[in-house]
Amino acid sequence: MRESKIGGFTERLQTQAEARKALLEKFKPKPMVQAEVLETRAERKAREVEEVRAKRAAEKEEARLRAEAAAEAARLALENNEEAQLELKRQERKDRKAQAKAEARAKREAKSAARR
Repeated sequence: MRESKIGGFTERLQTQAEARKALLEKFKPKPMVQAEVLETRAERKAREVEEVRAKRAAEKEEARLRAEAAAEAARLALENNEEAQLELKRQERKDRKAQAKAEARAKREAKSAARR
């Protein structure tokens, strides 16, 4: 066998040493890229909680405004509806008569209780 193809003993030792160095290079820590603004976990969580709170508050306010608009529309529809207005007047009259009747009954009962 010729040494030129296989290589000599020292050449093999040198190749082995280079391979070992390359293997050890993999395990060395590499320089890391540092973030410009480092946000801690607690800060990130607080920011996310605040975002959720703001979102919920906006949704709640939007729902309140929609409810107000719906109530106003219902009120306007009721005002414009003549039948509903007549029904309201009838109901008010019935309530007044019922109240007067109850007061009269209470007065009669009080009068009869005073006689006894």
